[in-house]
Amino acid sequence: MKKISVISALIAGTGFVSTSLAAEEPIQVLQPVQNVNLAQVELGKKLYFDPRLSRSGFISCNSCHNLSMGGTDNLKTSIGHKWAQGPINAPTVLNSSLNLAQFWDGRAKDLKEQAGGPIANPGEMASNHTLAVDVLQSIPGYVREFKLVFGTDKVTIDEVTQAIAEFEKTLVTPNSRFDQWLLGKKDALTPKELAGYELFKSSGCSGCHNGPAVGGNSFQKMGLVKPYKTSSKAEGLAAVSGKDADRFKFKVPTLRNVELTYPYFHDGEAATLAEAVDIMGRLQLGRKFSETEIAQIVAFLKTLTGEQPSFQLPILPPSTEATPRPRPFE
Repeated sequence: MKKISVISALIAGTGFVSTSLAAEEPIQVLQPVQNVNLAQVELGKKLYFDPRLSRSGFISCNSCHNLSMGGTDNLKTSIGHKWAQGPINAPTVLNSSLNLAQFWDGRAKDLKEQAGGPIANPGEMASNHTLAVDVLQSIPGYVREFKLVFGTDKVTIDEVTQAIAEFEKTLVTPNSRFDQWLLGKKDALTPKELAGYELFKSSGCSGCHNGPAVGGNSFQKMGLVKPYKTSSKAEGLAAVSGKDADRFKFKVPTLRNVELTYPYFHDGEAATLAEAVDIMGRLQLGRKFSETEIAQIVAFLKTLTGEQPSFQLPILPPSTEATPRPRPFE
């Protein structure tokens, strides 16, 4: 039987642990961050918030993955360079290190590979890797920090994306009320929330939404029982694999902090959790949930909100006369 450490229980604030309960559940306890390079984390934090990595000098990683808003932007699709409408809903960055791949279609194998994408995407940050590196290389404060962290005077995109990814690894949200319940705190959930969890399991939701992240570990077809109608042109995994069988297969999103990450689905068409639960029941499970059942499942889902990342806002080193100027309107 899998054991959960007493340390984890204390972190979760329960003071005791029930190993049998947690071992039998499809959802596992979300552990606090471990094994990160703190120097890279501090540098990556600055880069995550620095809009100078974009052509406009206005858009940063935090623009679409806002850490004050559940790691997303709460828009159907994000706003890019020159007010460009993005093609897909921005997934949360919180707990993204637990994903089997990054982006809805899985085109990036890890956080490091993902971090370089938006910088060079003309519809997002609209810069390129050469320009982004030139900007950083022109700022003495960054040059010194890259030297300290990576031991080199020459900034490269490889180091930039490595630092951002290392910071993103710290964005985990442990100690939700559901985690506390898994660890043995019997009064952490209300009867309504427990009923919602039992319904979540018995109706088949946990077949895809499982593990520590309650998702993020598989690709599934959107509209398994009934077709999902959308105006979105996103093809899902097929755009990466080239296989027609993968059309409309998307990475199953994490349900951690899901009450914060509205609107829902790859196209952002479900505005509320209740709407999302209803659609998932009908299209994925072939089940029409009653209003009472939907309310119970929604109540359970809200117990998955964990402790949000908290840190001092980084102060960015100033540009110099040699720093390439931002071009927000070009």
